Amino acid sequence: MKKKYTYLIPSLIAAALALGVFVGGKLHFNDTPERLFTTNSKKDKLNRLIDYIDYEYVDDIDTDSIVDVTVNSILEKLDPHSVYIPEADMARVSESMKGDFVGIGVNFYPYKDSIAVIRAVKGGPSFLKGIRAGDRILMANNDTLFGKGMPSSAIVEKLKGKEGTKVKLTVYRKSEDKTLTIDVKRGIVPIKSVESHYMLTEEMGYIKVNRFAESTFREFKSALTKLQKNGAQKLVLDLRDNPGGYLGVAEQMADEFLKEDKLILFTKNKKGKIDKAFATDKGSFEDKPIYVLINERSASASEIIAGALQDNDVGTIVGRRSFGKGLVQREMALGDGSAVRLTVSRYYTPTGRSIQKDYQKGNKDYYKRFTERYHNGELFSVDSIKVADSLKFKTPKGKVVYGGGGIIPDVFVPIGSNEEEAVRSMDSYGFLSFFVFEHLDADRGRYEQYSEEEFITDFKVDDILFQEFVDYSLKRELSMDFYGNQEGIKLYLKAALGEQLFDANAHAKIKGTRDAMLQKVLELDKPAVSRTEEDAIKATN
Repeated sequence: MKKKYTYLIPSLIAAALALGVFVGGKLHFNDTPERLFTTNSKKDKLNRLIDYIDYEYVDDIDTDSIVDVTVNSILEKLDPHSVYIPEADMARVSESMKGDFVGIGVNFYPYKDSIAVIRAVKGGPSFLKGIRAGDRILMANNDTLFGKGMPSSAIVEKLKGKEGTKVKLTVYRKSEDKTLTIDVKRGIVPIKSVESHYMLTEEMGYIKVNRFAESTFREFKSALTKLQKNGAQKLVLDLRDNPGGYLGVAEQMADEFLKEDKLILFTKNKKGKIDKAFATDKGSFEDKPIYVLINERSASASEIIAGALQDNDVGTIVGRRSFGKGLVQREMALGDGSAVRLTVSRYYTPTGRSIQKDYQKGNKDYYKRFTERYHNGELFSVDSIKVADSLKFKTPKGKVVYGGGGIIPDVFVPIGSNEEEAVRSMDSYGFLSFFVFEHLDADRGRYEQYSEEEFITDFKVDDILFQEFVDYSLKRELSMDFYGNQEGIKLYLKAALGEQLFDANAHAKIKGTRDAMLQKVLELDKPAVSRTEEDAIKATN
């Protein structure tokens, strides 16, 4: 079925997984009906209703689905971030937050009637066995993986297994027109949360973090250490589109930039208990310039870091107002393989501000408030951001900051035009990536001459490839001004090629050359005298 793509503007990454909790127990049929309505029966009502349906209802009903719907409705009455995780989703959610899984280590597309390898994870089991981009995985042991209609989840389950176990893969190598049998030993495959890192200039490093999982701080620390060895004395920490994760990991990361005993945040629960988190003496990047990039989809743990640095007068926050999530959840097992992440406290930045936006009018209104940011102009102009004087706070050095609805950056960078955002969305949602995969699959050999460095500096997307993309898009009913945005589209096509041919760092480096926020950072980082001279030159021209 064809998908129709129209102008894509920033929108909320849906924050809730859909919610609920079910208190178990069996119905005692010898209880009197009146017991259902006694003051001690609140916890029994839901259990009794489900059992009545199980035993007495005229038709057979899947009561598990009823429970999910019911408990989701319960949590919707609380707040937008208390979520229910069904048993069927727990493994996937746990893997994502753990930061790794056991598998064979390939990125793939279910393409036409087979499994096409996009790229083998560098250093992973398949990579070490010589599996290449473009290979088709036809069988895993005796399980057939080709044929139309096989869902990705079923494929993944056949490729996963216990660490150290072997799987015999039947692989068709299109480039050589031959079928291979390759034994791969399953191993730990990372789900990277540090998406990319590289030297932006001779002195400035760049790290992009896409979420806060168990492995995130280790990944971050490793990336930071490498950058410091390469001469990084300044850092750009990119938290754009980062929805958050573990609070403790955010505390560890903030500690890298704050001096000992500086307050990172404090939390307060319903009983008024306050817990404070302070920086230690372990920070490796204290007293050095740090720029934190945020946007309207930076939330939770991302806001903790931005708020901690801003309130301690450390670094510069660059971008647009963040999402505004100041609630803390704790995951609680429900005994049947499912769990609930229940909001148990609020967090506050060091100056005492809560950045949680109002949710008293329900979830629909909560998310509507987010989309209104686009329509009221605040993504285009900092002057359109509405703030309340009652939520005004001051940092130790006297800088005014505000609570209520996100972190307002120190330096504002507006969102791009609809057309520019459409190109970014084609990249983030995989549209460009799939086109590039098909392009490479037709003839991967044309790029073999390039090293990663040569590709980044020398390769240019020509008009032929651009026109192929235009034709590809039009067939899929994507509507935009392609020729008016030719330069940007070519850049993103090159970035998508770089990612599939090399890695995520190549993708980030290429996109960074036209990234408005990164360009703003480079402008801010110029010595004051250079900016003064530059302004004088402009004034005389």
